Amino acid sequence: MKIILLASNPNLYSNQRIVESANARGHEIEFVNVGGSYIKISPNNCEVYHQEGKKLSKIDFVIPRIKPAMTFYGTAIVRQFEVMGVKCLNSSDAITKSRDKLHTLQILAQHKLGLPITSFANSSYDTKDLIKIVGGAPLVVKLLEGTKGVGVVLAETTKYIKESKGQDIRCFVIGNQVVASMERIAQEGEFRANIHLGATARFIEISDEERELAIRAAKIIGLEVAGVDMVRSNSGAKILELNSSPGLEGIEGACAINIADKMIEYMENKFKNNDKN
Repeated sequence: MKIILLASNPNLYSNQRIVESANARGHEIEFVNVGGSYIKISPNNCEVYHQEGKKLSKIDFVIPRIKPAMTFYGTAIVRQFEVMGVKCLNSSDAITKSRDKLHTLQILAQHKLGLPITSFANSSYDTKDLIKIVGGAPLVVKLLEGTKGVGVVLAETTKYIKESKGQDIRCFVIGNQVVASMERIAQEGEFRANIHLGATARFIEISDEERELAIRAAKIIGLEVAGVDMVRSNSGAKILELNSSPGLEGIEGACAINIADKMIEYMENKFKNNDKN
């Protein structure tokens, strides 16, 4: 296969691992900087270019790993590939949905999936009313956009899931499988279990119910590859959010699983199945 890895930083661990795995399995893979890509749209021909006018053609698969700051432009590039008939490992629509945390929760709630009680307002001046709506403090306050724990605040004085104790679970979903799962444990004095904030990670066995929840959530949002974050509560697992470009370093290290290889293998199987149809 001829693969395009559409991302921003070729030196990131995750991107390097994907390139290594694709090469090891005999594929041609090219890193393309999403910010340096541009498109041509016409009634008879839609194309993607990069590197001073180099046209990207005869592509079998695109792996989009779009950073949050590039969501709008990045999904436009992914959408262009889709218009060209190129298969993308996560569609532009699914990436867009997953980046809007509020929209994600609304979709999952519509399908009756387990979620923490959540409220939302346009202004911080409405915080007191939001606290009443969710049933009182303590609670977690999050910005609508944000990654790696940025924009997340614990309001202790005036509801977060106490029994989670600063721990959450990341399930790495590829297709209809959870290929790896890890527990992230916040460092002492911190309630956010983000690796970038000093949390530690370890392999964890998840229940059949948790596995089903993660797979169903990813499928509902339309993600073929997803990091599904959840916490365990006294009333069962609750989904926190979905990540369309989940990092590989923490979970590969914690679980000793070659997830990059599993991603390429999934693409191979999908490519073969499409050829048969």
